[in-house]
Amino acid sequence: MKSNNISIRDFVPNDSCSALPCSELGFTLLEVMIAIAIIAIAFTSLFGSQSQSLSLAAESKFNSTAALLAQEKIAEYESGLAGFIDDEGEFGDDFSGFTWKVEVLDADFGDVELLEELEDPIKRLDIIISWESELFSATFTYYGRESLEQ
Repeated sequence: MKSNNISIRDFVPNDSCSALPCSELGFTLLEVMIAIAIIAIAFTSLFGSQSQSLSLAAESKFNSTAALLAQEKIAEYESGLAGFIDDEGEFGDDFSGFTWKVEVLDADFGDVELLEELEDPIKRLDIIISWESELFSATFTYYGRESLEQ
């Protein structure tokens, strides 16, 4: 009785170079260089997008933290804890690397005469929040009146 087992050897010729000459079986140097160039372009775009993602994450962290820190400074002015004077400082160990600077100016509302007659003039405070030695910086503007009762 004959066995019906089929082997891979039944489909492979005995001489591996019989279909093509042995010199034409491998990749040419040009084909390898083109493949490497395609891979290099793909990795370059991949690493570029990864770098951009890290940069955007750092900027997002700054933007959200700076807004909260500016609100903290504005609350100090609204509550009367800080006077309306030019000043600057740091936020301490909880927010290391973050600094603030306040510039106080007279508010200019153009031709609105009612505002000029106020006993306590309205001031414009530009609150500048910076991070990592001014690598990132944002300016917030607040209009308020300094009470004479302080």
